[in-house]
Amino acid sequence: MDIIKNLALFFLIFFCVFAEGFSQEAITEKELESHIQFLTADSLAGRFPGTKANQQVVNYLVNDFKSNNIPTLIQEFEAKLRKDTTSVTTWNVLGLLEGKDSILKKEVIILGAHYDHLGKKRDSIYHGADDNASGTAALLEIAEKIVAHKNEIKRSVIFIAFGAEEQGLLGSQFFVENPIVPIKNIKLMINMDMLGSLNEKSHVYMGGAGTFPGGEKLMKKLGKPNHVNPVVHAGSVDGSDHVSFYKKGISVLGIHTGGNENYHKPTDTIETLNISGEVNVANYIYQAIMEIATSEWKLKFIPQD
Repeated sequence: MDIIKNLALFFLIFFCVFAEGFSQEAITEKELESHIQFLTADSLAGRFPGTKANQQVVNYLVNDFKSNNIPTLIQEFEAKLRKDTTSVTTWNVLGLLEGKDSILKKEVIILGAHYDHLGKKRDSIYHGADDNASGTAALLEIAEKIVAHKNEIKRSVIFIAFGAEEQGLLGSQFFVENPIVPIKNIKLMINMDMLGSLNEKSHVYMGGAGTFPGGEKLMKKLGKPNHVNPVVHAGSVDGSDHVSFYKKGISVLGIHTGGNENYHKPTDTIETLNISGEVNVANYIYQAIMEIATSEWKLKFIPQD
């Protein structure tokens, strides 16, 4: 059964876009910056789960997917907060592009990034520009570029903005326990968490490249044409939402540009980011997805120590 026919069975809210629109092919510094400016605005007070600001972010993500003619869905779940164990309602936001190959479209690649952050503590807003407004902005821009080439993809692609990652990977855990497609059909999950601090050596770090055939070679090969210097690990699967997928026997890539002195501090603001460098990182990730989604690349899970 086609993926799209299954979707309504799994979601609380289903948005589908029918109007014709235009998806921009280029990933631009201007658009990345615009997304990050919205996500780090003082009015959103650090994008904490369960707040009105959280709802505003969800609306923004839905509207962006819809504006690019991506069928868009919301997955609602309860998140138990670390600070006091109370539960709040929050959401994952998903967009779906179905592949064009009658057989390979049953295989799914997921591109994800968490949109939440730490909120406000005392009088300080934890803006979370690098962590993870940068990844969320890249998710939207890469999705838009893939839509511009949607007729080329053989495999299906699901874009997911996860909620409540900072509370313990809760959004991704909820998704893998409540997937919209059979879990066995998810062949690769690429996670973006902190893409805004590309250094002078253009290092892009990743773990999990050995969890699928040819992963290490592919990610190294794509570095130079995209003006980045990949630091590729076969294993090292830890730290963010891709872990939830790895635990289910799904191949993963966890991609970031390294830690910095602003991590989990109020000083993680847009002014500290290398947004022009993020354009290169986003194009690098886009190219990796297209290499796999448009081909008959043999995908299987390879566990790592």
